[in-house]
Amino acid sequence: MRSRIIGLAAALTGTLIVLGGGTVTAPHAWTQPAGEQPVAESDFYLPPPSLPDVRGTIVRAEPAVVAMSAPGQPGMVPAAATRLMYVSSDTHDARTAVVGTYLQPSVPWTGPGERPLVAYAGGTKGQGDQCAPSMLMTQIVQAQPPLDIIFEYDLVAIRSLLNRGMAVVVTDYHGLGTPDVHDYLNRKAQAYAVLDSARAALQLPGSGLNPGTPVILYGYSQGGMASAGAAELQSSYAPDLNVRGAYVGGPVVDDEYFIGYNDGRADFAPAIAWILNGIAADYPETRPELDAELNDLGKAILQESLGKCAVPVGLAQEHQNTSEWTTSGEPLTAVIDRSPALRSAFAEQRIGTRAPAVPILAASALNDQGAPFVPVRDVAAGWCGGGVPVQLESNAEIPPASGLVGTHVIAFFPSLFASQQWLTDRLAGMPAPSNCAALP
Repeated sequence: MRSRIIGLAAALTGTLIVLGGGTVTAPHAWTQPAGEQPVAESDFYLPPPSLPDVRGTIVRAEPAVVAMSAPGQPGMVPAAATRLMYVSSDTHDARTAVVGTYLQPSVPWTGPGERPLVAYAGGTKGQGDQCAPSMLMTQIVQAQPPLDIIFEYDLVAIRSLLNRGMAVVVTDYHGLGTPDVHDYLNRKAQAYAVLDSARAALQLPGSGLNPGTPVILYGYSQGGMASAGAAELQSSYAPDLNVRGAYVGGPVVDDEYFIGYNDGRADFAPAIAWILNGIAADYPETRPELDAELNDLGKAILQESLGKCAVPVGLAQEHQNTSEWTTSGEPLTAVIDRSPALRSAFAEQRIGTRAPAVPILAASALNDQGAPFVPVRDVAAGWCGGGVPVQLESNAEIPPASGLVGTHVIAFFPSLFASQQWLTDRLAGMPAPSNCAALP
């Protein structure tokens, strides 16, 4: 399966594409690191036997093609794309390899100072390797029979940033495309992947970027959690980055709360399975607990979900109540609460345990049916208490909606456009706004 997927991605790279009257141009030249042998395209996602010690080091890179718009769609922004593998850290701070995509706009940056870099954290794509953003950006839609489909919806936001002349680097996160299990909603691993993607992008020759280039952390949904985690960890993990601020949109801030809140909802059932798969992969001490607590159906749901993208149809949706997954007939939150190993692992995923060192723009819909507002407000209040300038935007205009296009998805778009001026102001060095004194 892996070779077929990687082969598909390879077939779509290195080609000049003309879409919507615009051209995706060839990326800048890349010099292979000394001692690194050229790698076949089909093996790009397989890390070498050993990795450099320094986080953010580029392991390999190659030209890539990004399908930026549909034929006949106006306003396409040409961008030079480079797919790269870089060194990052897993949740236990061990070296790991992560893949990402760097996009350099061909339009000039007209904002204040030098061209900035946006370290973009994508929303939920799934847990199968074929769901990796670096693969999806070459084809927009990826589908597997009987019905498992995902499209690269983040291109809407990415294109908006490129339109402004901002350079963008998009991480795949740990374990998407590469051999490890993608530890979905893991606070540290995805935060590290975001920060190290920026470090890697700043090293690319011919980009015009440099170690002091202003960096913005940016993400929605899973990406909002990743951006929040990166903001919390940046001062200790990546103090070398010149981070000016973080946009945290629709974030999941507590994995266990997310499971309990969405238990019984078919559209979020696969995400619950992805969380458990990631916990089991990262924390070996939890595996005996899960093995004892999950019945055959629960184990089958987790196994099936490992290879699925974000709009799957399968066992998880057919059995959306997690009480059906367990030997005791209890929901998963009860199982987690009585297991010290699981309780400890889930506690490590909570956002809000540290105060960021950069200004924060947080956005969350009051009626968000997937990543609820109240925990987001609690995190914002905690950050405020730590002296962080936080601007929390609550969108009350979007009515409650569930299903594939629910409130959580709809809220992505107004928050995207509302964030643009905030980014520019941070890059201009203007004082960060804060509504900490009167949070909504």
